[in-house]
Amino acid sequence: MSDHTSESSRPERAPGTPGAAEPPGAFEPAPEPAEAPASGGARAPEASTERAGTSRPENAAGASPSGTASPPADAQPQGRVQGPGTAAVPQPRDAGPQPPKVPAYAQQVRPPQPNPWGQPQRTPSDLSRLRPVKPGTIPGATLWAVLATGLLSALLLGDGIGLNLLLVTVPAALAAYFAARSAARRLRPWTAVWAVGGLALLAVPALRDAGWPSFLAIVSAFALGSLALHGSRSWLGMFLGSLGLLTSVAESLGWGARGVRDRMAGSRGRWGVAFRSTVVAVILLIVFGALFASADAAFADVLGSLMPDVSVGDSPWRFFLGVLGLVGALAAAYTAAAPVRWDGLTVRPGKARGRLEWALPLVVLNLLFAAFLAIQLTVLLGGYDKVMAETDLSYSQYARQGFWQLLWATLLTLLVIALALRWAPRGGARDRTLVRGVLGTLCLLTLVVVASALRRMDLYVDAYGLTRLRISVAAVELWLGVVLVLIMAAGAFGAKLLPRAVAASAAVGVLAFGLISPDGLIAQQNVERYSRHHSIDIEYLRGLSADAVPALDTLPEPLRSCALEEIQRSLRNSDEPWYATSWGEAKARNILGDWDPGYRTSDCRGLGSGENGNERGDVDDPYDPYDPY
Repeated sequence: MSDHTSESSRPERAPGTPGAAEPPGAFEPAPEPAEAPASGGARAPEASTERAGTSRPENAAGASPSGTASPPADAQPQGRVQGPGTAAVPQPRDAGPQPPKVPAYAQQVRPPQPNPWGQPQRTPSDLSRLRPVKPGTIPGATLWAVLATGLLSALLLGDGIGLNLLLVTVPAALAAYFAARSAARRLRPWTAVWAVGGLALLAVPALRDAGWPSFLAIVSAFALGSLALHGSRSWLGMFLGSLGLLTSVAESLGWGARGVRDRMAGSRGRWGVAFRSTVVAVILLIVFGALFASADAAFADVLGSLMPDVSVGDSPWRFFLGVLGLVGALAAAYTAAAPVRWDGLTVRPGKARGRLEWALPLVVLNLLFAAFLAIQLTVLLGGYDKVMAETDLSYSQYARQGFWQLLWATLLTLLVIALALRWAPRGGARDRTLVRGVLGTLCLLTLVVVASALRRMDLYVDAYGLTRLRISVAAVELWLGVVLVLIMAAGAFGAKLLPRAVAASAAVGVLAFGLISPDGLIAQQNVERYSRHHSIDIEYLRGLSADAVPALDTLPEPLRSCALEEIQRSLRNSDEPWYATSWGEAKARNILGDWDPGYRTSDCRGLGSGENGNERGDVDDPYDPYDPY
């Protein structure tokens, strides 16, 4: 049954529109009639066409000038047809309903053009694959926090490192927090652990005057902050995640620039008000602050100690620090909004070996460790007479001779354990028991090696005193022992948390190393050793930082003056503001005050040499080529 379409319900389409596209070979449009109807007037009704139970409305191109409908295209006989006012047009054999005609150039699928330089086609990079989400518009709170970080970096960091580093990091952390909240990221427990640990590490420069533990704390804080933003958990992810903040620098600049441009275009009036208000407030502070400072000397001193000393000469350096702080905070915010999923990079496990092929070398290594430790413990626990009888070496020479070898043995053992786990048999419960038994025994024997190495270092320090290198390598050896304990725990309870536990133990070790004040501990040990043996190396102690002042201040004269002369001179020549002064330096200033060593340092060369001759026992001793101190 066919339906007739009325004129009122038929859409009227003009020629040339998408809806009036004609099939190939259709009629050409007829010329306009002599008298066109006025705009909005009634048009002549078009006759509907019926064929095979279907109805199809005719468009303007199919109507004849006389008002009668032209026959449909599929009803026209093959050949040339002429109508009133039209030319003969050839008709196709099967002129049924056709889809809209597509130009030839659009239908052709162009093959990829060959690269004339012979390079492969560009594919998505691994970084874009690992960062699947692009952040949205930068939040306004993040922008203000980034600007605050750049301003504080330019004003505070140019005078030194102390509490100011923590003050600069706080707005940068807030910028990352606002960006993460805008991206709907949730705060996870390990993220909070890394963030709090990074901020705690930045307290070391504020507490200690020594530069070397502060440097370790700053590097570790950067690594923990990057881990907090990425949230990695595998071995490779933890390593790359600690450095991954650097990969966001380039993209974060464009992200920040687009955010500033959009806000400037959408709210010019508000930004203008904020800028004018800030300028007026700064002018008022400068004018009235200068007046009050000139009216009261005490207020001038307080104001001078609180305000940063900005001069024209160091403007380029401060500008660089400001840009560095701004870019760093912006990269942190970008990473918080769109982190790189470094855990997507996986390392394939090695091919599992047979039990005999895998276990035999490790069993032999365990037997070697056991034989070495049995002989070594017999000598070390036997005392000085046993050492002299067995080795013809002094107690301290014997201790110093093997410490470095044992340290390398511990490091190589960790490498052996990592490679053994890669090729360990993984067939079933028996294989797991074999792996745990062999590697657990190796870890346990290595722990005894660690204890032996620390005992040797204790004998070494008792004979020649404590130095920076000795306390550093002893701390590393102690941390390696902690790693071995964690590996043994992972073998018993599972290795899911092992990468994070090792990273957390390293951060805790660096924090503890900074908080115990290594320079202060070195000075205290040497002073106590002088009280027992009346032997001390003043030349070495003169080069320590202000953290050593409380211990060195207890020495008798003229040792005290000779040990503190260099430190007092550096304190007098330093004019660092409060935010760049550590607590150790402030404590040393309170102890020394305006003290002048005077004549008591006229002959400090060679002072303090005791019965052991070379107090450090390193420079002129051929038995220790590893310790330059």
